Amino acid sequence: MNKDISEELKNGKKFKHDPIDQIKIGDRMTVSELMKEYANAGFAANALSEAVDIYTEMIGNEDVTNFLSIAGAMVPAGMRNIITELIQDGYVDVLVTTGATLTHDTIEALGCRHHHGVSIPRKDRNKNEIRNHDEKLRDEEVDRIYDVYLPQESFSILEDHLRSNLFPRLEKEISIREFTEELGRANLQEGEGGIAAMAYECGIPIYCPGIQDSILGLQAWMHSQISSFSLNAISDMTEINDIAHDAKKRGAMIVGGGLPKNYILQAMLLTPRAYDYAVQLTGDSEHLGGLSGASLDEARSWGKLEKSAKNTTVYADATITFPLVVAAARERVSKVK
Repeated sequence: MNKDISEELKNGKKFKHDPIDQIKIGDRMTVSELMKEYANAGFAANALSEAVDIYTEMIGNEDVTNFLSIAGAMVPAGMRNIITELIQDGYVDVLVTTGATLTHDTIEALGCRHHHGVSIPRKDRNKNEIRNHDEKLRDEEVDRIYDVYLPQESFSILEDHLRSNLFPRLEKEISIREFTEELGRANLQEGEGGIAAMAYECGIPIYCPGIQDSILGLQAWMHSQISSFSLNAISDMTEINDIAHDAKKRGAMIVGGGLPKNYILQAMLLTPRAYDYAVQLTGDSEHLGGLSGASLDEARSWGKLEKSAKNTTVYADATITFPLVVAAARERVSKVK
């Protein structure tokens, strides 16, 4: 029995009943209605419902400056349009992401596609078969991201795009945010839109503190070897800290963990106030002690969230939870408008 409940019973206090209600599914139930049913359940379902409530407040309040961090292979997994439309419709004020996200976003902008594959051959799941499977993909020049395939020729098309449409304009030291802005311009003019292109069109800054850890960063480094181009990572910290400092209220949607997560959280360490709202969607475990699985309550101890902040962490696959949270919250906000 919970220690607090046990003490209450010893002191003669009555146990406060809050029974679990069994979820009801209707024939024409909307995503928002399903999330309300989740509030009656336990475990991750209840946390997901709370995430929808918090995110609805975040994007529905014009006083909130919304920070979005994206880590992991969200674009290869098919989440690209969700992010693009959030930017387009004014629900993102700051985007922090990885170089890999921008790499795959640009590949899609150039008309290349990620493809359905398999993580483990279905005929034989022994270790030798797995190894032989990936060796065969290598011979066929196909890269694997779990159960998603990407032909290596996509990177050749990416390289041509960068060398023809991006790097000729970059012959001096610039910030990473200026670099992602130029990438968005090039993708908008020469490609088919996407995350970087929409951010450029809407004037939304993209910060990518670990850009060198990607194919995009590798290409940037190669260009720096034959030109006066270089990236200044420190200058971005001035901009994001200023945005955080000047905001009336602050909200964070954290998809995945890693460097993007910490980058937006640490922006609150030099501000008068920390985050008022925060939602984290992660598949990592808290008990391992790593950043990606750390709860947002832990971030409160660092002063990155206000003591009174509304926050929740949903431990589940973000490719499942992110679309559900966004769909339900947008449904609710659109009804209010």
